[in-house]
Amino acid sequence: MSIDDTPRPRAPITEADVLTWLETTAAAVQAGELNANDLIDLLGELRRASAACADASDWALLAAREEGASLRQIAPVFGKGYVRAPAARLEKLHRQAQNSGQWLAILRHKQTV
Repeated sequence: MSIDDTPRPRAPITEADVLTWLETTAAAVQAGELNANDLIDLLGELRRASAACADASDWALLAAREEGASLRQIAPVFGKGYVRAPAARLEKLHRQAQNSGQWLAILRHKQTV
């Protein structure tokens, strides 16, 4: 199997996964199986997961640029037809890390603190 035949990594969670979870959880709430405290706990878990996804997104942005992707290629992923959104994000990231390896080291350190 050549490197071109190797499936690329996928995001660990998809929009479909989230929608399925949301529908199941909403049904549990409607059935009275979850109370306010349960929902507050879920909210905290979701906020931490959201931050982790944002960190992973930042890593992928840095890595894509390192691999030669242009801002014009990246821009549609940000939902805009122009390059300001990824450019601004890169500028902010570069205040903390110059490359994806440094960003990953920062994330590892955050995990241990």
